Amino acid sequence: MPTLLLVDGSSYLYRAFHALPDLRNRDGEPTGALYGVLGMLRRLEADHKAADVVYKACIFDAKGPTFRDEWYPEYKAQRPPMPEDLVAQIAPLHAAIRASGWPLLMEAGVEADDVIGTLARQAADAGIDVVVSTGDKDLAQIVGPRVRLVNTMSGETLDEAGVLAKFGVPPERIVDYLALVGDAVDNVPGVAKCGPKTAVKWLTQYGSLDGVIAAADGIKGVVGDNLREALAFLPLGRKLVTVRCDLDLPLAPDELTPSAPDREALAALYARYGLRSWLREVDEAGVPAADATAAAEKKPATASSAEPGAAVSPAGDLPLANDGAHRAHYDTLLDWPAFERWLAKIEACELVALDTETTSLDPFAARLVGISFAVAVGEAAYLPLMHSGTEAPPQLPLDAVLARLKPWLESAQHAKIGQHLKYDQHVFANHGIAIKGIAHDTLLQSYVLESGKDGVRGHDLGQLARRHLGLETIAYEALCGKGAKQIGFDQVAIEQAAPYAAEDADLCLRLHAVLYPQIAADAGLLRIYGEIEMPVREILFRMERSGVLIDAGQLAQQSHELGTRLLALEQEAYVLAGQPFNLASPKQLAEILFTKLGLPVKKKTPGGTPSTDEEVLSELALDYPLPKLLLETRQLAKLKGTYTDKLPRMINAASGRVHTSFSQSAAVTGRLASSDPNLQNIPVRSSEGRRIRAAFVAPPGSVIVSADYSQIELRIMAHLSGDERLLDAFAHGEDVHRATAAEIFGVTPLEVGSDERRVAKVINFGLIYGMSAFGLARQLDLDRGAAQSYIDRYFARYPGVARYMEETRLAARERGYVETVFGRRLWLPEIRASQQGRRQGAERAAINAPMQGTAADLIKLAMIAVQGWIDAAALRTRIVLQVHDELVMEVPSDELVLVQERLPGLMTRVATLKVPLAVEVGVGASWGEAH
Repeated sequence: MPTLLLVDGSSYLYRAFHALPDLRNRDGEPTGALYGVLGMLRRLEADHKAADVVYKACIFDAKGPTFRDEWYPEYKAQRPPMPEDLVAQIAPLHAAIRASGWPLLMEAGVEADDVIGTLARQAADAGIDVVVSTGDKDLAQIVGPRVRLVNTMSGETLDEAGVLAKFGVPPERIVDYLALVGDAVDNVPGVAKCGPKTAVKWLTQYGSLDGVIAAADGIKGVVGDNLREALAFLPLGRKLVTVRCDLDLPLAPDELTPSAPDREALAALYARYGLRSWLREVDEAGVPAADATAAAEKKPATASSAEPGAAVSPAGDLPLANDGAHRAHYDTLLDWPAFERWLAKIEACELVALDTETTSLDPFAARLVGISFAVAVGEAAYLPLMHSGTEAPPQLPLDAVLARLKPWLESAQHAKIGQHLKYDQHVFANHGIAIKGIAHDTLLQSYVLESGKDGVRGHDLGQLARRHLGLETIAYEALCGKGAKQIGFDQVAIEQAAPYAAEDADLCLRLHAVLYPQIAADAGLLRIYGEIEMPVREILFRMERSGVLIDAGQLAQQSHELGTRLLALEQEAYVLAGQPFNLASPKQLAEILFTKLGLPVKKKTPGGTPSTDEEVLSELALDYPLPKLLLETRQLAKLKGTYTDKLPRMINAASGRVHTSFSQSAAVTGRLASSDPNLQNIPVRSSEGRRIRAAFVAPPGSVIVSADYSQIELRIMAHLSGDERLLDAFAHGEDVHRATAAEIFGVTPLEVGSDERRVAKVINFGLIYGMSAFGLARQLDLDRGAAQSYIDRYFARYPGVARYMEETRLAARERGYVETVFGRRLWLPEIRASQQGRRQGAERAAINAPMQGTAADLIKLAMIAVQGWIDAAALRTRIVLQVHDELVMEVPSDELVLVQERLPGLMTRVATLKVPLAVEVGVGASWGEAH
């Protein structure tokens, strides 16, 4: 199918001018916009090399007023005059575009958007697909079945579904949406205080702008008053933001065929403006350098005007770093004029990278030392605020700066990006600022795109820059030192701190331009990133901020009891060993177990000595008492050290609560992890673990509510495998373990006893974790033949499960990954390993990962649904923990009945599987009672 490629040249022009540093040729002539636009065109052509791109054009605004100025004299009236350095680059830019073979259009009396809209409409009507390269949100209104947009800064592609996902309304309602929210750049006022959320809400409720206008008298509150005040202007506002698609143009879409490049003209332009690598390309194609240099002495034609757009990352010839190997422009903001210039930049920019430098890695203790911003690749700034070194220059006052920044920081309409912005969010919260408008996080982009791929586990900024940009970043230790001599960042000299901090913000935009297009190109990954991970990021911030209440007295009592028990176990170990020894010493333990007692050596360490790790002790514990006692000792010691001793010391003095940190990027399956303290691994089956959970209590007037998905991974297995018997069992609410036991043991379900059901439960869950006959025999204390017989009977009952497992293994070997129901990609780097043990481990993971990953996605979707309902209903209930398949909430007593009624439905409706989801809700004064 033929394709027409349309470039919004006016958008490109201003984006390039503001994105690049002040580049000049040897004669001092400005070249940044020229270089940037040509680089973006080259990159665009590289991205659309397919033979079906047969028509293309670059469209610019012409000089002079348009029909919109006649309708509304204030239209774009607030825009400043075009900078002289930009004016000087327009004529050579137009000449270079034409010399590159691009048709170039400028139509007097209309805007570039109208030309693009008309060409797109004509092309679509003629059966030609259209790609519009722009950063202008107004053009979202022309998207249709044959028309899509690509954003030259973010790599974002918008089709009809993409427009709906981004703006909340379909393309045909974009004009109504823009009329309501207004357009500050074009000086179209809209409705005061009507942001995107309100506009979407109204248009969804009333269907159109006309419907909103008709319902204006019934809309309550301040925003309703503002709507009624704007009623007279709204029809004109709608006309102003409507892109015309009916112009009488001199060329039709099928006449926009590119011509062969004029290599002599290009060589002259490249030589004059110092674009050396591109000049080499032309020289290699046969244009003599002497001719190019001579031609470069000719002056270009008179410059013309264009309209501003937003910043975009450059491409092509410009090096990409700030240490001599790459070039960028970083400002240090030490006075109010510099600050105000940058405040204007970030307020006008579509997407700003934000980063903080602080006094601590503890998000609740950290205080600001400085803030960095990036508005385009290579254009960043550092705002030092609290550097206190002996030679630190005067800095702007922290409180006054934050007061000026607060409206932008708390604006949901100003999109922000960062690396692990949840931390920065806490830092600003410590200063009384609630950040809004967090649109992207490069840590989560990397996690969604490549976690586990080729062994990838690290997602910190330095690793990402090295992996995706080929850049070595400035190391923190290079500024602050290491160990006992390490200084705080506030002690770092500002001239050293500024490039380090600004680089962090700059790298975020660079990485976003690389990572996000790859996510956006895959519907599953885009859903995981945009509809799960980013919304959950905000919920986790709130959970961390809330913290959990614990009973320190209970834990102190339990710690004392565990200590007494450990002393007794130590004495029992001495008796079993026949002598005292250090239970924590692997060397002494190996000597007791394998030399003195003569127990069989199960495996050895890399150094060749007998191993005493948990796997070895677990195997030996089946036959010998000392290894079993040692395992109990290790478990109790871990509980004591990790929880009963440590948790009371972690109570925050200000809040009186414990604040864990949740990580979204630690587990490749999508499960959350927590640290400082780790609350994910408190044992639920042991009495000691349950007692620890009992110390997590509700405040006065509230209760703890636990909501847990029932048998979730078995249900997911039924969905994925499509096994008829498994589906039928869940559909009719049968006890799946009892049904499995009846089949394995050849009895009726009523005849199944507790022991048989326990065996079936181990098999049901064990097989979805890839358990072998050997593993099953060991866990159930059976001989291997009996275990294999049980497995054979299981698969005879559930043939769909056996078929799914084999098909999944084969697919994983072919693709290198498996996917969850929702599209999360789970990489298996060992699936083709030559070493059998590693390969088999990856095959077992291939079976389990889709179930564990889908369960992780489900609980995250449940968090989003539950928190959304809590917010909409203005409840005081709050989610405080998420552990595996369970949500833990603090619920005021007067909201308990409502929460109990609504919670199961909210959680079971987040997805539609082939089996019903089930949620068990428990209530108690503590987590232990509720679960």
